[in-house]
Amino acid sequence: MAQDIGRVHVIRHLIEKSRDRKIKKMIEKMMPILLVLAASVCIATTFGILFTLVLETFEFFQRVSIIEYFFGTEWYPFSSGNPSFGVLPLIMGTLKVTIIAMIVAVPFGLAVAIYLSEYASGRTRKFIKPVLEILAGVPTIVYGFFALTFVTPILQIFIPSLKLFNAISPGIVVGMMILPSIISLSEDAMNAVPNAIREGALALGATKLEVALKVVLPAAFSGIIASIVLAISRAIGETMIVTLAGGAMPSFDFSVTGSIQTMTAYIVQVSSGDAGYGTAIYYSMYAVGFTLFIFTLLMNFIAHKISKRFREEY
Repeated sequence: MAQDIGRVHVIRHLIEKSRDRKIKKMIEKMMPILLVLAASVCIATTFGILFTLVLETFEFFQRVSIIEYFFGTEWYPFSSGNPSFGVLPLIMGTLKVTIIAMIVAVPFGLAVAIYLSEYASGRTRKFIKPVLEILAGVPTIVYGFFALTFVTPILQIFIPSLKLFNAISPGIVVGMMILPSIISLSEDAMNAVPNAIREGALALGATKLEVALKVVLPAAFSGIIASIVLAISRAIGETMIVTLAGGAMPSFDFSVTGSIQTMTAYIVQVSSGDAGYGTAIYYSMYAVGFTLFIFTLLMNFIAHKISKRFREEY
């Protein structure tokens, strides 16, 4: 009797094991399909966005000359008499904010990343990392009001000619916003450098600073470039900070003390209901968005070439 009960338990165990194997096999067969579907959704979304941009941009260029758009130095789409659609003032405003942001973010970001990777203790890292995460989680509209109501008044003490809406204030605050991206990714790239390389350099008589700047930094250069490109893309695509603190006066000049308008700020202006559907102003929003897409694509291409060449050298 006891033997029969034991055999029943063994048979049940074998049946359950067989069912588990069938479930595992089904999961193994289903997972590649699910992963392909997830990847297909991402690809389809990208092509959908690109298709929409190209289609609406083509409609815009049916109404406005492509030469006027890319080489015109006046952007007055809302003018009732003679509207102008030269995108250079918007590009200039975007570049002003981006360059100022990178002047702030790159030196400070790399300095903090080097400190965290090469000098900071574990206790210090545990304190700084959550602070950076909080900084990265602050809504951009809060940054925008911070730039307008706090940074600009302080800058006006030192620069009396600075207008309420300008390029310096949003540029500095955008630089503060993208700091966590540069610090986090650059530190990860530096931590990926093997310790044997550091120890070898120290054994040859190099100081800790020389190891950080002449050994670790070049070895992690491809990752650092990726972090900088990501930060530039965020700076170019930033919307609320430049909309609130930059103004809405596009101008094709090199002044950073007066009001500007970036490409993203113009898209916000049009999408808020200032233009009717089907008008040239409406379609100009897509043309500006397509220009932003081209900017980002070119930056990624250049960054890939630079990092590839640097990897070959090192």
